Amino acid sequence: MCLFLDSRNFASSKTCSLLHTSAVLNASKTQKLTSKAKAEIKAEKWRRINANRPSPVFGTRKGEEHKWDDCYLAKILVNEAELAAPPQMTPVGLPVGTVNLPSQMGFGITDTDAEKLFRRLPELSMQTVGSTSNKINRESFEVWANKVTERENRKANTFAKVIDLRNADADGIAYENKRRIIVAFSTPENPFDSGRTEVQAAILTYRIWNLGSHLAKFPRDLGNRLGLRTLVHHRAKILRYLRRKSNERYETLLEQLGLERESVEGELIV
Repeated sequence: MCLFLDSRNFASSKTCSLLHTSAVLNASKTQKLTSKAKAEIKAEKWRRINANRPSPVFGTRKGEEHKWDDCYLAKILVNEAELAAPPQMTPVGLPVGTVNLPSQMGFGITDTDAEKLFRRLPELSMQTVGSTSNKINRESFEVWANKVTERENRKANTFAKVIDLRNADADGIAYENKRRIIVAFSTPENPFDSGRTEVQAAILTYRIWNLGSHLAKFPRDLGNRLGLRTLVHHRAKILRYLRRKSNERYETLLEQLGLERESVEGELIV
C-alpha cells in the first residue's frame, strides 16, 4: 500500500513537472514570437518613414529629381552635354584681326584674363617686334608689320582653340566648376572667398552629386561609398553651423543647393 501511494505521488509529481516545463516552453515561445512581430512592425514603420524621406545624398525625394536641375547650383555648373556638341566659336575683332574665341574657356580663365591674353599681350608683342624691325630695316616696315600682325593673329586663334573647355579632362572641368562655385557663392565685398560657409557647402554638394551619380551606376564600389558617407556628414555639420549662425542664410542656401531640410537634418543613413 505504501509502495502504491509512493509510486502514485511520484507519477503525479512527474506529470506536474512535465506540464510545468511545457507551459514555460510555450510561454517562452509565445514571448519570442511577440518580440519578433514587434521587431517586424518596427522595421516596417521605419521603412515607411524612410520611403517618404528625401535622399541624404541627392537631397530630394523619389520622383522629384527635377529640383536639382532647377536649383541655382546646377545652373552655374559646366553643362557637359554642351561640350559634346559641335564647337561654337565667337568671332571677335581685336588689334591683331579677327579671333574666334570659344564660348567656354577652361583653365580658370576669366573675362579679365581673356582681355589680357587676346588684346594686351598681342599688342605688346607687336610693339616689341616693331621696334626691332625699325632698327634692322626701316624701308620694309609696313610689310614687316603686316607679317607680324598675321603671325599674332594665328597665334591668338591657335591659343583660343587650346583653352577651349572642350579640351579639358575631368580634372579640368572639376577645377572650372569649383571656380564658378566660389565666385557665385562669395560676397561682393570678397568675390573669391573660398572659406565662406556657403561656398564650402556648395562645393561639397557638387562633389556629393558627382560621387552619388557614380555609385548609382557602380553600386559595388565600396571604397567610394565610404568617401560619400564622409562628405554627406561633413556637409550636414557645415549646414548645422550655418543654421545656428543665421537661419535666413540657411534656408536660402538649401534652396540654392536643391536640398530639403529632412535630407540634412536628423540621423543620416547613407
